[in-house]
Amino acid sequence: MPVLYVVATPIGNLEDITLRALRTLREVKLIAAEDTRKTKRLLAAYDIKAPLTSYHEHNKWTKLDYILGCLADGDVALVSEAGMPGMSDPGYELVVAASGRGIPVVPIPGPSAVITALVVSGLPVRQFHYLGFLPRRAGSRRRLLQSVADGPATIVVLEAPHRLLETLDDMLLTLGDRRIAVCRELTKIYEEVFRGKISQAREHFAEPRGEFTLVIEGRSEVARPLVTGDIRRRLHGMRSSGVKAKEAIAKVAGETGLSRKELYRVWLES
Repeated sequence: MPVLYVVATPIGNLEDITLRALRTLREVKLIAAEDTRKTKRLLAAYDIKAPLTSYHEHNKWTKLDYILGCLADGDVALVSEAGMPGMSDPGYELVVAASGRGIPVVPIPGPSAVITALVVSGLPVRQFHYLGFLPRRAGSRRRLLQSVADGPATIVVLEAPHRLLETLDDMLLTLGDRRIAVCRELTKIYEEVFRGKISQAREHFAEPRGEFTLVIEGRSEVARPLVTGDIRRRLHGMRSSGVKAKEAIAKVAGETGLSRKELYRVWLES
C-alpha cells in the first residue's frame, strides 16, 4: 500500500538532514512542498530528481484531492518550508485525510526550530508550552499570552521580524520582565541566541531581521504583590479617561513596584 511520508527538512543548514530523509525523497513518486523554490534548492544539493507539487496554506484544500489521488499510484512525501510539516506549517489536513482513508502515515523525524531553540535557551525544558505564531492583532495576542502567564512551563513562540518588537512589548505587558532567549536564524550563517530579560531583548533587537524563535521562562514561585483597592480604582479611572494600557501600566508599575503582568490583569478587569 502507498505511504504518505511526513519528512523533516533543514531549518537552515542544508547538511542537517537525515540519511533516511534523503532516501525517502529519492524513492517517492511525488513531493508535496510548502515552498517549491526552497525545496528545489535542497533537492539540487543532493541530486534528487523526484517531481514536485506545491502544497501550502493557500491551496491546501484545493490540492488535497489531487495529492490523495497521487497516493493511489505511489508514495508521496510531504515537506514544509523548513522543519517538521504540521508544526505551524501545512500538513495537518492532509495527514487527517490520508489516515482517514487508511493510508499509512509515516514520520521521518529531523530538525525542529522549537526543540533547537529550547535546548540552547538556558531555560528549563522539562515542561514547555508551544504557542506557534502568535495572533497578528494586539488584543488577541495579549489574551493568548495572558492565558499562559500563570503557568510554570517554559513558553515557546515563533515570530516574524516585522512583528517582533510589538510582541516583546506585549510580553512585557502581560508576562512581566521575565528571562527570555531570542533565537534568530538558527543553524544559518547569522545565527544568534540572545539571553536576558524581555526588556533587554527589546533594546537589543532595535531593527529585527531574520526568523525568530522565542523561549520565555514560566511563572516563578515568588508570591505576587498585593493590589490595593486604590490601585484598582486608579487604573479604572485612567482607562475611563482614555489612557492607553501600556502608558498607564508603566506609570503605575514605576510608582508602586508591582509587576506589569499583575497590573495588566487588573486593567483587563477594570
